[in-house]
This record gives sequence, C-alpha cells and structure tokens, in this order.
Amino acid sequence: MNIYVGNLDFKVDESDLETLFEEHGTVSSAKVIVDKFSGRSKGFGFITMDNQDEASNAIKELNGTLLKDREIVVNEAKPKREF
Repeated sequence: MNIYVGNLDFKVDESDLETLFEEHGTVSSAKVIVDKFSGRSKGFGFITMDNQDEASNAIKELNGTLLKDREIVVNEAKPKREF
C-alpha cells in the first residue's frame, strides 16, 4: 500500500519516516518530496508497505501524531491525477 504523509517539518528526511513507520511493520520504501530547484522539502512524502494490515494499522496509529513538533497527516495515497 502506498501511504501519503503530509504536514512534515522541512527537516524530516527519508530515514526519519522509515524509522517511524518501521515500528508498525516492514517498510519497502520511504520518499520525501523535494523541490527540484531548491532541493528543499515540500512538506510531504510517501511510504510503501507491502503488508496491507500493517499499512492500515500504521495509518490508524500515526495520523495526527507529532513528528518533530508537527502534527502529521497520514492516509492512503490517492493515484496521481492526469490533467
């Protein structure tokens, strides 16, 4: 399952996300989205977890929790829209 993580502090990196989500199961990948020009975080990222039950539990347990003093938003990622 692909999981969206929003409202990230700009100092959060991929290892921070991976460490947080590994408490709830096996993480396949962690990605913080960065601006291609400045290299600065855009404040959101994605986690991939192969086990559906672990991913659902992680969403339920982590949504609204604090990560580096910011309340994060965690939910199932929606497919990218085509314009």
